[in-house]
Amino acid sequence: MNNPFQEQFLKAGIVNKQQVKKANQQKASKKNNQQQRFQKNAAAEQARLKTKQAEQEKAARDRALNQQKEEQARKKALSIEINQLISNNCLQRDAKCEIAYNFAHRNKVNRIYINGDMKSQLIQGKLGIARIEGRYELVPFSIAQKIKERNEKRIVLLEEEQPQEVPEDDPYAKFQIPDDLTW
Repeated sequence: MNNPFQEQFLKAGIVNKQQVKKANQQKASKKNNQQQRFQKNAAAEQARLKTKQAEQEKAARDRALNQQKEEQARKKALSIEINQLISNNCLQRDAKCEIAYNFAHRNKVNRIYINGDMKSQLIQGKLGIARIEGRYELVPFSIAQKIKERNEKRIVLLEEEQPQEVPEDDPYAKFQIPDDLTW
């Protein structure tokens, strides 16, 4: 009975011990009820926070997955567009194409059969070699540029006119490499 008022009331005879005891019990039960409500509210708040965090994480995963799907769809559409460019604009090669033109792609020497006119255009940079479904096709320079803008890995060979820098002390500077040289 740490309450001085209760002690005074007991001494004065206004209340008895049972009433003081009952009042203390009610006071303690109120405190317990308040603590329990506070704990329940805290637990409910914590559960709401976890749920909200889980929803945010799920939304972030969904956004990342959607972004990945959109990127795959964009790449697929771009690949289809490039395939159409190549197949619609490739130069037809037939049985008259007897000249084997060698070129390097992915550290391998590959061969494509062309005729003399195609070879001269290829050397001059008027044609390019593009890859479609594991095979190589000849395409005009303008189409090769469009393909290179979309995906430069699909263009295997594209000779762009670049001025060749010749060192001043090069003893072979005055000799030109013939265009018809094959290796």
